[in-house]
Amino acid sequence: MNKNEIKKYIFIAGLAVAVCVISQNFSVLASFVLLVLGALKPLVMGFMIAYIFNIIMNFFEKHYFPKSNSKAAAITRRPVCLLCSFAIAIAIIILVMYIIVPEIASAFGVLYAEIPPAFTTAKDFVIGKLNEYPEIQEQISSLEFDWANIAEKGSKLLTSGLAGILSSAVGIIGGLTSAVTNLVLGLIFAVYLLLRKDKLFRDGNRIRHAYFSEEFNAKCSRVFHTANETFQSFFVGQFVEAIILGSLCFIGMKILKLPYAAMSGTLVGVTAFIPIVGAFIGAGISAFIILTESPMQALIFIIFLLILQQFEGNIIYPKVVGGTVGLPSIWTLAAVTLGGGLFGIFGMILGVPLAGTLYKLSFHVLEKKESELGIKSPDDSKPQKPQKPANPKKPVQSKQKPAKAQKK
Repeated sequence: MNKNEIKKYIFIAGLAVAVCVISQNFSVLASFVLLVLGALKPLVMGFMIAYIFNIIMNFFEKHYFPKSNSKAAAITRRPVCLLCSFAIAIAIIILVMYIIVPEIASAFGVLYAEIPPAFTTAKDFVIGKLNEYPEIQEQISSLEFDWANIAEKGSKLLTSGLAGILSSAVGIIGGLTSAVTNLVLGLIFAVYLLLRKDKLFRDGNRIRHAYFSEEFNAKCSRVFHTANETFQSFFVGQFVEAIILGSLCFIGMKILKLPYAAMSGTLVGVTAFIPIVGAFIGAGISAFIILTESPMQALIFIIFLLILQQFEGNIIYPKVVGGTVGLPSIWTLAAVTLGGGLFGIFGMILGVPLAGTLYKLSFHVLEKKESELGIKSPDDSKPQKPQKPANPKKPVQSKQKPAKAQKK
């Protein structure tokens, strides 16, 4: 055997040993992988934050003294644009909380005040309808909705289960502390990435060209370019689509004179970042809050939002997001379902652009294979419009006057 065959057999034997070891110690390997993923969570979160804020920061950098070549503008461009992007994000979060939280608190206050009278009215209605069943009437009449009794039983339950509540509180505080720590570390990492992104890109290109072939680099560049274009188009399109949907919801509710218009429009717009199901989640919460004011108005709101959702799904979304992502509806639904089942809300949001990227790359490979085999794709078989013949160019007449004879 030559050296290449010896290396091949050694690699196969090592791979077989590795598979046996992994299969026998799968639980240990799974724990190790979860530990590594938990340690990398702040870095992954920071990369996602940096990618989203980079879209906003690029917009500011294009408009921050674009024609100036001064050293001061070059030094201050990146920090100032970064601060502006974070300031806008914080302002949007504060505005959303300022609109939503007071309205929800008011709705729960109304709900707390309306439950006892509604309970009494329902009890009297049932008693009036059960004249033929005096025993059931007596049992229903004995029912009382006493807040003091409920509070007393609740306090006894809390006292009896104090140990369990304390352990749950410790677990909640620990989880909250871990989430805040990961968020802070992710923000710090994101700021570092955004401030040093030019040098990181240059170093990455140097490593690619030094250790990999040109063919491999070309394939990687095509994949990264397609993914970057799809993800940016998705995020920008979702943001614009959420603003349009929330504004239309607010205007329609004002026209129909429905309560909680600002809160419902904001909530529907914010939840619209989740494709397909997001607007329905916001609609359900808003309908429940409007129900505290009037059941009929809640029904009108549901009918109005269903009509608005059809208009948005068939006209607005395909124009704003669908055309840029390029993913059919059935694959969009599959991406949302699979991403939500695996990674929750973040999976539902990121599943669509990721599926759009894979969809575009797979069709690029398919078209390349068809061209190699000489097969016409369905796009090539469509009749093309005949092009108008180009106008023949007229001879250009020289406008120069004949030179005068030089004097001897």
